[in-house]
Amino acid sequence: MITFSRSALYYDALVAAGGKDYARESVLIGDLIDRYKRSPGRALLDVGCGTGRHLEHLRQRFECEGLDIDRGMLSVAAERCPNAPFHLADMIAFNLGKRFDAIVCLFGSIAYTPNVQRFEQTIAGFARHLVPGGVAIVEPWLRPDEWEEGRVSARFADLPDVKIARMHVGRRDENVAILNFHFMVAMRDGVRTFEETHRLMLLSDEHYQTAFLRAGFELRHGRSVLDGRDLYVGVLPHG
Repeated sequence: MITFSRSALYYDALVAAGGKDYARESVLIGDLIDRYKRSPGRALLDVGCGTGRHLEHLRQRFECEGLDIDRGMLSVAAERCPNAPFHLADMIAFNLGKRFDAIVCLFGSIAYTPNVQRFEQTIAGFARHLVPGGVAIVEPWLRPDEWEEGRVSARFADLPDVKIARMHVGRRDENVAILNFHFMVAMRDGVRTFEETHRLMLLSDEHYQTAFLRAGFELRHGRSVLDGRDLYVGVLPHG
């Protein structure tokens, strides 16, 4: 499924309108990696890398590669980080034939796994792609008790030659949040509208802890590092 097939070109503008600070976050992530990593290398894979905004900064400290399921997002990322290798693949079952010293999955991207079984499969895949002593860092999305059914949300980006509005009303299907985004984009050649539906898992602390432990990680917890959210930090033991 190509989740951001029509919105990839507007994604960065909308995120910027929300005040996200990729540079600051990347410093904090890099510091966590250096704190917990026990392997000697600097190879890093960003899973669900999107448009490469974290990689833009992380590559100053690490040898970076990116992976995403959406071709449009990777196209933007490749322009932003022209010397970094990028992989078009699903985070659930990718196989790159190589291993890394650090794997990060940020900005709640992990929630795009469709169910708990596939989520655990994804975390296990991270472990298979790490060298002994390597570290995996996952930034969760919302937990089940944090999702507000029926909440009306909107975000607007006001740029000189383009105006963007993205709106949705929160819906829920058991432990899956449904975001049916309605976009309106105004440019010099006119106004266009389109929709995208995003389905994201509402995973509990127990889900994350269980998945990391089953994958063989030693679990660490980086509390309140990004946007006040906990990070799950797993270290792959030696031997």
